[in-house]
Amino acid sequence: MDGELMGQSVLAIRNLRVSFATEDGVLDAVKGVDLDIRSGETFAVVGESGSGKSQTMMALMGLLASNGRATGSALYRGQELIGLKPSALNKVRGAKITMIFQEPMTSLDPLYPVGNQIEEVIRAHGRAKKESPRERALELLTLVGIPDPGRRIDAYPHELSGGQRQRVMIAMALANDPDVLVADEPTTALDVTVQAQILALLADLQKRLGMAVILITHDLSLVRRFATRVAVMRRGEVVETGPAGQVFASPVHDYTKMLIAAEPKGEKAPPPEGTPVLLSADRVTVDYNLRKGFFGGKAGTFRAVDGVSLSLKRGQTIGVVGESGSGKSTLGRAILHLQPASGSIRFEGRDIAALDGAALRPLRREMQLVFQDPYGSLSPRLTVAEIVTEGLRIHAPGLSAKDRYRRAGEVLTEVGLDPSARNRYPHEFSGGQRQRIAIARAMILTPKLVVLDEPTSALDRSVQAQIVELLRRLQREHDLAYVFISHDLAVVRAMADFIMVMKDGKLVESGAAADIFERPQADYTKNLIAAATGSDFHEVHMPVA
Repeated sequence: MDGELMGQSVLAIRNLRVSFATEDGVLDAVKGVDLDIRSGETFAVVGESGSGKSQTMMALMGLLASNGRATGSALYRGQELIGLKPSALNKVRGAKITMIFQEPMTSLDPLYPVGNQIEEVIRAHGRAKKESPRERALELLTLVGIPDPGRRIDAYPHELSGGQRQRVMIAMALANDPDVLVADEPTTALDVTVQAQILALLADLQKRLGMAVILITHDLSLVRRFATRVAVMRRGEVVETGPAGQVFASPVHDYTKMLIAAEPKGEKAPPPEGTPVLLSADRVTVDYNLRKGFFGGKAGTFRAVDGVSLSLKRGQTIGVVGESGSGKSTLGRAILHLQPASGSIRFEGRDIAALDGAALRPLRREMQLVFQDPYGSLSPRLTVAEIVTEGLRIHAPGLSAKDRYRRAGEVLTEVGLDPSARNRYPHEFSGGQRQRIAIARAMILTPKLVVLDEPTSALDRSVQAQIVELLRRLQREHDLAYVFISHDLAVVRAMADFIMVMKDGKLVESGAAADIFERPQADYTKNLIAAATGSDFHEVHMPVA
């Protein structure tokens, strides 16, 4: 792009309003937003879920749901987009203004090779008249760093990793040389190292192609590292805007201050010397049988966890970190005896590895699991009281229905929810509230050990901070031991006093949390920390995802 055009307004949004017709009336999602996007800049739009970030961008691209309505103005180089006929709008969206969505698996068609899907975008906007769609698709896959693009061009989405699928989405967005690229939470579902690669790629492409990037995110650490300017949204309104450095250094609005302060902070002290060991595992190994052919038949084994050992004391938190596929969640299930494994697992000195279901049942109430997804782990057909007291029906069958109901109210209060929530259903709660319900379900059995599998990854930073503080308080009050599984190193640092780093099923490094973060030994650990913090960001050499 010509230098004289750099910094000029490419997109001017004025008094943009978005509303949705619902059974209960009209819901106002965006309330009079004003924004200016300049050529060549990275403009971040931040805020919690429901703040109106995504709906603002969907409105200007004409992608609102059928019950949505947009008013106001969105000028792209002087052309009004709001109310523009679809035939005219199609000449802009997908060509001059493009979008990368949060989850590529829901955006890519599973029935077509990725190359065909890129070619379709090229043909849709007339570029096929200028050059071969196949050659252009191959050029784009090379541009976004897909390994072996000549072979991957014919791959189906399920044959690619998460990072590779997101690179394909970026290639599709770049197919027609856009002026504006909207990236809607483009790294939320990715590992920290893959996040770093994708964002470094976007920064490099922006510099080379001169396009404006609108980064929609709730992750303020990304905004700090990549944004030129930032707008903070709350409840459909822009409450603060300005240069990113200025907003972070001297926030004006109380909401902005709250978002910045909400990032996980603090460190956990290790348990005192002499604290007894609650759980020990020695050389835990988990193998999966691989099958081939329509009728099955073994084709070898896949080792998901390879001889991992750990020792967990009362009141201690061990953080288990690593990328997807590293074996962290499988290890967590194995030490709870929810996954067949070899090796020794001892709980309070008792070998539980060989116990069957009946013999293990009395110990189940003392070993609980909180899942990653508070949406999928709570039955939509049960009330909160029924969900929370489900374990009591098995482990305390003598309790009356009245006593169970009373205990549900007590534990909901303990996790910061109103006891009146007992008679409501999961869909009536926010993501953070649902995670509190999941924690209450585990805590009602007064366990000694809780395995937390990515318990904050689906939550906004401010809600993450609330859940972290809740877990810390419960640990102090009940002397709980946690195994905290996560790829979010900021949350792990705030929660854990001991860290285990896993890669490809193996333990590559372990030690006190302070030692791991300040003096990592393994290159893999150094890459994880550098990718999460942005230190020496562009000097970190990582394999292409």
